[in-house]
Amino acid sequence: MSTETLYAARNIAIQGWELTENFIRAAGPGGQNVNKVSTAVQLRFDIRNSPSLPPMTKARMIRLGGRRVSKDGVIIIEANRHRTQERNRADARERLIELVDRASEPPPPPRKKTRPSRGAVERRLKAKSIRADVKSKRGRVSDD
Repeated sequence: MSTETLYAARNIAIQGWELTENFIRAAGPGGQNVNKVSTAVQLRFDIRNSPSLPPMTKARMIRLGGRRVSKDGVIIIEANRHRTQERNRADARERLIELVDRASEPPPPPRKKTRPSRGAVERRLKAKSIRADVKSKRGRVSDD
């Protein structure tokens, strides 16, 4: 567990006690360092039981999390891009903040219905008739 508070957009602050970090061995290239040192980080955050998030943000975050969210509403972010534990830890926290920021964005305003102008309709119909005329002249020539 960590004690640092994470600050996201729209005045959302995730307390350090809500996060759980597990350090695991990373896969991939790296030689002996990969086999000996636990540099990868698994950051766990319980979305459903978090007092820091508003209900709408929780719902969007679960939807945006996809496969990373368990059935219990716990998101697991794995970070193993870097060779050091500190950088992977910072990377996992940044990715969590990005997800919270995306989930807390307000929905876009509803679309207003508009109608095409009269001139636009006339131009479209004129272009259609010109195109139809061009295509009709491509047919077989009759012997009249």
